[in-house]
Amino acid sequence: MQGILLIVDDEKHTREGLKLAFSENFDVYTACNPQEAIQLLSSEKFDVVITDLKMGQQSGMHVIDKALSLPYKPVCIMMTAYGTIEIAVEAMKHGAYDFISKPIQLERLEALVQKALKDRNPSKTMNKASLPKVQVLGKAKTFVNVLQEIEQVAPSKSGVLITGETGTGKELAAHLLHQYSLRASKPFVPVHCAALPENLIESELFGHERGSFTGAHQRHIGLFESAHQGTLFLDEIGEIDLNTQVKLLRFLETKTIERIGGTQAIPLDIRLVCATNRDLKAEVAAGRFREDLFYRLNVIEIHLPPLRERKEDIPLLLKHYCNAFATENQCRPPEFSSAALDALQAYNWPGNIRELRNFAENSVVMHRNHLIDVADLDSRFSSKDESALSKITQNEMQLIRKTLQETGGNKTEAAKLLGIPRRTFYRKLEKLKESD
Repeated sequence: MQGILLIVDDEKHTREGLKLAFSENFDVYTACNPQEAIQLLSSEKFDVVITDLKMGQQSGMHVIDKALSLPYKPVCIMMTAYGTIEIAVEAMKHGAYDFISKPIQLERLEALVQKALKDRNPSKTMNKASLPKVQVLGKAKTFVNVLQEIEQVAPSKSGVLITGETGTGKELAAHLLHQYSLRASKPFVPVHCAALPENLIESELFGHERGSFTGAHQRHIGLFESAHQGTLFLDEIGEIDLNTQVKLLRFLETKTIERIGGTQAIPLDIRLVCATNRDLKAEVAAGRFREDLFYRLNVIEIHLPPLRERKEDIPLLLKHYCNAFATENQCRPPEFSSAALDALQAYNWPGNIRELRNFAENSVVMHRNHLIDVADLDSRFSSKDESALSKITQNEMQLIRKTLQETGGNKTEAAKLLGIPRRTFYRKLEKLKESD
């Protein structure tokens, strides 16, 4: 644990969301109003206080004043909605470390907290051991080869372009590159370029100075600066416009940025990792992506295989996700018959791991505590391979016969053992009789 953190906000979903986000690295307390926060401050030594400014008719300024009057002064960060920036700046004059605008961008707030703690006590920074580890599952040769590439590339300073279809785990690969690198104790800042508003993308990435455009009431630190000394992950890099591409190219050439409206070049030490599911060469040919930027980004390419090229990993991944969703839903995970697993492995999974994950969640919710067989699978898993169908049918027959033998022919008991509804069992039994 890095310390004790207090979150003060009258909106329950904000409190609970931030508590969940920070609970892996902090012991988190929450308060729904300034009075409750002040009581907690009187009884506990907090390292960080994150407080909303306006809570009904009450002000988070009282929380900051109380926190900074204590002998053990925590780092204070103010959260504020649009239109109250000037008051937030006033809070900084009272001693707050910084403020962040609502709606909260979690990765920016996490980076701000890390920077604040580092500035407060440079010797107390996160080390590799305290970082949450990314769990990697897979033994297919195509996937193992990718892991070996990541381990080889991670310690270098070179930029990396991760390619692959949607849902193959490109952000996971970027996390691993950071985790295995010499920057592992520094910020990892993921940015989903397609989710950034087109009219704000430059401001979000590079920041802006006060007064640089209408609504720019205060200096804004962009995501590039938040990732200083760490790793910046630009997902869906093919979505950024040509003007932003120019600025990105300039950073790669000079290792500096300029905020919008600024004139000072700001040097940054960043490991840039990008990802795309697009064919960037085709985008270059179509004039939608700069050729010079493409070659600067594509120093090292790591291509992630689709799930259809690592089918032996499907049972392992399915079990992992089913266990996770079963824990979340407080139930036992479903089991899959060998025939069902054959069908799942015969399927091409166009949505890749993301589709498999969604399938696992559906299976847990709809078939909790049951054995899932071929008849329980939806139509997308119907194999067009006759030999595969034959194999599935044979496995199903063997399972039914074996279960009936174990129950002495008791069909109700056999259905229970298989974990399937009686109607489903009788339907399968009729098919079995027809085939005999």
